[in-house]
Amino acid sequence: MEANSSRELEARNYLEKHQIMELLNFLTSALLFFRPEKPREYLISILERLRIAKLTGVAFPFFMDNSNIVAMFEMMDSSNKGIISFIQYKEALKTLGLCTADEVLKDDGHGITLEKFRREVNKRTQEIWSAF
Repeated sequence: MEANSSRELEARNYLEKHQIMELLNFLTSALLFFRPEKPREYLISILERLRIAKLTGVAFPFFMDNSNIVAMFEMMDSSNKGIISFIQYKEALKTLGLCTADEVLKDDGHGITLEKFRREVNKRTQEIWSAF
């Protein structure tokens, strides 16, 4: 029994060290966002672009540009108040693969503005890709 526990711990540590779950979440989000006709080829192209970006030091192009971020925010802000709830914010980050289900985010009690949402999406994207 202890051997299994040790192997599980080794596996968990390996996944955390190499941020494999974050990568898989991001790849899944990209698939669902674009819904390419050939998903395997699309995933290979993302991984290849990531490898080239890592070798050259050039930033990896994220699939969410400013217009996509604004559109996503506007869909959540259906009443046009200019803010979304903290719950909507966290769910959007999870949907984009930029936040894990168990990650603790601080809710300051204020709504999330478009600017804060944009800033957080861009910051988390850079953090994920710089780790790879």
